[in-house]
Amino acid sequence: MKPRYLCLILICVSTKLLAQPPGPVVQWNRDLVSLLRTPGAQPPTIHPTRSMAILHAAIYDAVNSIDKSHAAYKALLPGAPVDASPDAAAAAAGHEVLLKLFPAFQPFVESEYQQLLSQIPDGAPKTEGVQVGTTVADQIIQIRTGDGSGVTPPIYMPINAPGVYQLTPPNFAAAVFTHWPNVIPFALFSPSQFRPSPPPALTSQTYTNDFNEVKALGPPHSPAATSDQQLIGVFWNGAIQNYWNEIAQIAALRNKLTTVQAARLFALLNLTLADTVIAFYDAKYTYTFWRPVTAIRAADTDGNPDTQPDPNFLPETKTTAADPSYPGAHGAISAAAAAVLASFFGTDQVSFNLTSEVFAGVQRSFTSFSGASQEAFLSRIYAGQHFRSDQAAGAQLGSNVAGFVVTNLLH
Repeated sequence: MKPRYLCLILICVSTKLLAQPPGPVVQWNRDLVSLLRTPGAQPPTIHPTRSMAILHAAIYDAVNSIDKSHAAYKALLPGAPVDASPDAAAAAAGHEVLLKLFPAFQPFVESEYQQLLSQIPDGAPKTEGVQVGTTVADQIIQIRTGDGSGVTPPIYMPINAPGVYQLTPPNFAAAVFTHWPNVIPFALFSPSQFRPSPPPALTSQTYTNDFNEVKALGPPHSPAATSDQQLIGVFWNGAIQNYWNEIAQIAALRNKLTTVQAARLFALLNLTLADTVIAFYDAKYTYTFWRPVTAIRAADTDGNPDTQPDPNFLPETKTTAADPSYPGAHGAISAAAAAVLASFFGTDQVSFNLTSEVFAGVQRSFTSFSGASQEAFLSRIYAGQHFRSDQAAGAQLGSNVAGFVVTNLLH
């Protein structure tokens, strides 16, 4: 299986651009993605998108307190000096958030912070910017304290019935983020604001088509799947929000965004992703729909004569994500992210390449945000993780959340 590579002229950030410091917003985003990929860094019951949203809400409000060109998210210092350094504010806000969220990684955070500060000339603007950033970050952290994310997740007790989510073979991992439907959203009025309609009935033609599609394409080394489909199934099998933050990094650097612009971009993106996750967990634990691996093994119980069981079925990626199937997370997060990025840059047609989080050294190329979103959507079918209707419902949910955020926030 050979990955596709985009022409160097279209895809690669220039050597000159890569040699330039990325600025505090992109650097802190890179650092947080790195921390989130470090085993044990992120508490297992706190979804990573919460950390991303807090970081970038703090950076945005700190920078905007000085720039004053857009509406605040939650924290605004009306008396912030107009000549304070936005770079210093962004550096200090990121430093304060990551120290509070990842105290065990203080040496790393401090080292990155000092590197960022070293790029800013000493003087009153720098000192004032640091004060603004630290103050605003503490306000954002305080606002999110007690948001429901820190409670002990309730244990999911499956009901043994057709269509109902069961813990999945071969590892039968406990269901995760069972408390996330009750987390206070960052922007939405409620987690259920855009809750999708129920999944298709087990005897419907839609379910039959979805079932047979994932059964054919989803197992390892499926003869029905092309080599590219098999590659896609594995390529995207990581933390999907990390992929989209890296896509935003590429777009921000290629477009040479200022600190003010980058702060707004990453705040819009990560507030949207955090609320998309809260919203899809609300729907997942409302409908508790079974995963394909369960459905295919137990097809003789679903009342549908057009679905045939395979008691040994496993997905291409061997294990299944430990939560209900409907709606699909990759579809939701990818559609949400693509919508935010296209809205911010004023175009969907942006060429870039992307390296897999889980497939070392493999890159794929894209000519649009929506193209990457669609491939991520399909990847979960090819990986045997989701039905097509899961992903379609997720994509609609993510698009709705993105539309709400970009219409109502950070104008």
